[in-house]
Amino acid sequence: MQERAVRTREVILRAAAEVFDEFGFSGASISKIMKRAGVTQGGMYFHFPSKEALARAVMVEQGEGLRLPPGEDGLERLVDITLYLAEELQSNPTLRAGVRLAAEQGEFGVQDDSAYRLWAEQFGGQLRAAQEKGELLPEVNVEELAWVLVSTYTGTQLFSQISTGRADLHQRVVSLWRYLLPGVATPAVRQHLDVAVRRKRAAA
Repeated sequence: MQERAVRTREVILRAAAEVFDEFGFSGASISKIMKRAGVTQGGMYFHFPSKEALARAVMVEQGEGLRLPPGEDGLERLVDITLYLAEELQSNPTLRAGVRLAAEQGEFGVQDDSAYRLWAEQFGGQLRAAQEKGELLPEVNVEELAWVLVSTYTGTQLFSQISTGRADLHQRVVSLWRYLLPGVATPAVRQHLDVAVRRKRAAA
């Protein structure tokens, strides 16, 4: 019984993510989500009492199920993660919906920065490893840089979404790193981290 309830919740969240991704919070409705999920009204409200609660769950759980690139923690893996997320934002409805709802959360009366903090902590972990390995310039503040990276990445993906439906997001993230790396990475690491080459490898 409990396993079935867990599966039902997952089905509802997946359907909700697809609907929120397509229509946004205002354009989505419980009836559309129920139809997409194939559940009854009772099944829906057993797990989520309102559309707002469902939107918040999608927003907060946007990173669930992602398989971040393997490798040794540090600056190189951080670059890989950001390029991987660019690819996922082109095709993963749960991540896309979570990101969209984080930007639209004022529409459902929420001010919740937990999704942003989650990514700041994820990026910060890689930056702390990079600092320990001597990959960062000595004046770099890791916590501040993680915040800056999440902020610039958020703006980059939003601009790409508006301009091209995120079709050019991968290249925009490459450009972000091309200008960011000189201000944070040591010369030896910058020379090693040829982001353009890594982009071609990822695309291949």
